[in-house]
Amino acid sequence: MHKGEITANGLRFAYLEQGQGPLVLLLHGFPDNAHTWERQLPMLADAGYRVVAPFLRGYPPTEIPHGGYFDLATLATDIKCLIEVLNDGKPCFLVGQDWGAAISYAVLAAYPESLRRAVILAVPHPLEVRRTLRRSPRHILRSFHWFLFQLPWLPEVLCKANDFAFIEFLWKLWSPAYDDREHVAQVKRMLAQPGAMEATLAYYRAMMNPARADPSLAAITARLGDPIATPTRVLCGSHDMRREMLGRQQDLFSGPYEWGVVEGAGHFLHRERPEEVGASILEWLGKAGA
Repeated sequence: MHKGEITANGLRFAYLEQGQGPLVLLLHGFPDNAHTWERQLPMLADAGYRVVAPFLRGYPPTEIPHGGYFDLATLATDIKCLIEVLNDGKPCFLVGQDWGAAISYAVLAAYPESLRRAVILAVPHPLEVRRTLRRSPRHILRSFHWFLFQLPWLPEVLCKANDFAFIEFLWKLWSPAYDDREHVAQVKRMLAQPGAMEATLAYYRAMMNPARADPSLAAITARLGDPIATPTRVLCGSHDMRREMLGRQQDLFSGPYEWGVVEGAGHFLHRERPEEVGASILEWLGKAGA
């Protein structure tokens, strides 16, 4: 495994890379970073893939675009541009978890020509999430942090307080049966870097405030709800209530769609059940050559 840097969409991205072969991009979530894929990188590389896990926009050591945009159209365009640079514009495979999952849905809808197949972990399609939140107080409570993070300045103070205790709380809340303290400590060190906490929370603020979207990408924003034609598999842990949405979102896909539940896992299922999740990813990507 080695580290690299590349410029895409006008931003300097850092990434982890391993292996040679067809490109697989691994997109992390919050509160997390590219090291979250430390078990999947060698697994996929050993299976004959070139695996790249970028640190997303605003996550050090990737550049923090002060005054920049963090809406889904911008984030999806980041990935499209990374694929163009890393893979000479040819389509690749995509795996995303949490915010990486939300971004994956956006790329699949707005830039389908960039992708061959996708595996999405832990998060349903944003349109299905909205439909569910309209009728389910349970799921509103599950997503309490989305609403908390809309407040000015207070979320930054809360997240940083007592050596980022709230970040540890979120990991334990979402994956209660899994102790990942060493990785979480590394994530906390990243979030302590100047501007990082503000940038990562900007994702949530842009999600709920259209005024924070890049107006030059209005046409891309309009395509984020387009039916997804790219073959996609979505996995969720059995201890994550969002698994309830996976069967209901079939209508948002015009192409092959499969979903499954990883027993005994919570939100960070790729870390809790790395072998099982890795095998499912490999099986799904392998169908591209069938």
